[in-house]
Amino acid sequence: QVQLVESGGGLVQAGGSLRLSCAASGRTYSSYPMGWFRQAPGKEREFVATIRSGGSTYYADSVKGRFTISRDNAKSAVYLQMNNLKPEDTAVYYCAADRPPYSGLYYLAASYDYWGQGTQVTVSS
Repeated sequence: QVQLVESGGGLVQAGGSLRLSCAASGRTYSSYPMGWFRQAPGKEREFVATIRSGGSTYYADSVKGRFTISRDNAKSAVYLQMNNLKPEDTAVYYCAADRPPYSGLYYLAASYDYWGQGTQVTVSS
């Protein structure tokens, strides 16, 4: 079992930065691929970024070059550094963990087995 708790959300002006954190618990956390998703009001949950067990990272086109995902296994944490934020980045951001067997479809929310409660990010224009 893995428990995830996000933090770091808030209100920021367009062009600003935020760093989201996801604290994970569970003995096998360090071997799990981790992802960040977001959900805006009235929209489906969408993929933002993932970091795989070996360290490979993948990003949605909409955030590529602006967001960076990283992990610190010693601290059982995953981070999402968000720079040059835009109003369209406004959403609730969720951290997720993927356990075996892996589908390889890292961009699908259904591929992930554990979810945090989410943290609100609001970007004003």
